[in-house]
Amino acid sequence: MTDATNRPSASGQSDVTGQSDVTGQPGSTKRLQAGDTTTEAVAVVDDLTVTFATDNGAVDAVKGVSIDVRPGEVLALVGESGSGKSVTARSMLRLMPETATLGGAVYLDGTDVISVGAGKLRELRGTAGAMVFQEPSTALNPVFTVGWQIAEGLRAHGGVSKKEARAKAIDYLRRVGIPDPETRVDHYPHQFSGGQKQRVVIASALALEPSVIIADEPTTALDVTVQAEILDLLRRCRDEFGAAIVIITHNMGVVADLADRVAVMYQGEIVEEAPVRELFAAPQADYTKRLLAAVPRLEASTGSARRAAISEDVEPLVSARGLEIEYPGRLGSHAFRAVKGVDLAIRPGEVLGLVGESGSGKTTIGRAIAGLTRVTGGSLNVLGTEMLGYRERDFKRHRKDIGFVFQDPATSFNPLLTIAECVADPLVVHGEVRSPRAARKRVDELLEAVQLPAAYGDRYPHELSGGQRQRASLARSLALRPKLLIADEPTSALDVSVQARVLELFLELQQDLGFASLFISHDLAVVGALSDRIAVLYRGDLVETGTTAQVLGAPQHPYTQRLLASLPVPDPAEQAERRRTLEELERVGS
Repeated sequence: MTDATNRPSASGQSDVTGQSDVTGQPGSTKRLQAGDTTTEAVAVVDDLTVTFATDNGAVDAVKGVSIDVRPGEVLALVGESGSGKSVTARSMLRLMPETATLGGAVYLDGTDVISVGAGKLRELRGTAGAMVFQEPSTALNPVFTVGWQIAEGLRAHGGVSKKEARAKAIDYLRRVGIPDPETRVDHYPHQFSGGQKQRVVIASALALEPSVIIADEPTTALDVTVQAEILDLLRRCRDEFGAAIVIITHNMGVVADLADRVAVMYQGEIVEEAPVRELFAAPQADYTKRLLAAVPRLEASTGSARRAAISEDVEPLVSARGLEIEYPGRLGSHAFRAVKGVDLAIRPGEVLGLVGESGSGKTTIGRAIAGLTRVTGGSLNVLGTEMLGYRERDFKRHRKDIGFVFQDPATSFNPLLTIAECVADPLVVHGEVRSPRAARKRVDELLEAVQLPAAYGDRYPHELSGGQRQRASLARSLALRPKLLIADEPTSALDVSVQARVLELFLELQQDLGFASLFISHDLAVVGALSDRIAVLYRGDLVETGTTAQVLGAPQHPYTQRLLASLPVPDPAEQAERRRTLEELERVGS
């Protein structure tokens, strides 16, 4: 950890003492002692250690971490999966399993949460500190209305009637931007979109006006437009409520957009801490430099030399003309048209990037090309077969020529099978081999091709990290040497360093094997790093298409312009300018 000497306080004055802090380091900023009111820090983590007891012995997840945050300040904890950032954040509210042993101290409003009893801890949770969890769908109870869940925290801390709690719930839903809060307060979580559910979770965290909000990956897997809205909401929480925010993220663009200070974690330790502009301009630790270098950048995408242009004269593998896909209504409701008259083509050896926010129709088109969703109008020709009204026996012979990489490999793998058995499954299903054992040589070659040791084939899916599972998923999709590969958000929830390796691997395999690909994503920087052409979807309509350089370098449609402006970049100065551009585009659009 870098020395905290002369770190500015919230009032702009240097907080300097000539005394040792509680860690015994002379000249450092004075750490908060229990009952101490001489510092402005509302949350202090001091020499925190966290050890987990496992069947294979003790695992040190956090090793002597020390950080603090002041009112109105945003501290970002960054690092790859397994670095200890989420464990550190959860330790601030002692949200740890019984297998965890905590050492050091964590002070919230002057009280050490590690040493207090259960009763006092319940008082501190929600008032001194509140948590915004990564996945709002699991943080919200599906059988209670969102209003009841917000009111529950208010009433648990006493002094609020049922009527007052409901009124406050409506007020906070309004503050976080939920439309028609008087009605939506009685809705259930499944009746909200992903971004709205995250807003509800933030409203619940704000309800007791905590001193510090701990946000654990609050924008992971959200569309860039929704992500921009959530970041703006967190910024308003800081400015309007004066709350300190500790945000845990692996997205360096989010850090540049929101944070005041950054602490970089690696293998349970803080390797660097600095003001956000200083860290991005002149990172000191080698790990920080590697982390920043792994971030995909739009500038590199549009400026780099693209692969040889695909000839327009070549017969496409996929051709859509006026493609329409409609989902039937339920219980007498009207049908929902997810895709509205889309024209696109994918030629041999070409990578087409399909971008847009949730609900735009990206995944629906990908599933239709793979024969997993029915086409209801227009024309979709895949590998010479018309998909409108097709019969399975006519398309079955083409299934071996189509690979599919799913967004979440953890749910697409059978947890009861080893990785080798999962990767061999397409070979067995299509009669290439009689059993997974007979396919082992081919499986080992595939695992090596995606840079996984062959020995990993004997492991089960839960024994691999997210990036390793995604590489195994890629190996499975290539098992039958497909002509067409459909990749549906394959890197959305990966750390930037792991994402960079997966994208590099994808590009190498595509060039070596020559398969065509539909790469579905909401991240324009990721799509720009891989694609020959980009197609932009908005509410089922194809609003823009062109080469990567054309779409990213000179977008024509206002929606594409908003998408680009919404994408946070790892440069605080540039990100501030992009935020102003986005605000201007939204004013013009309104």
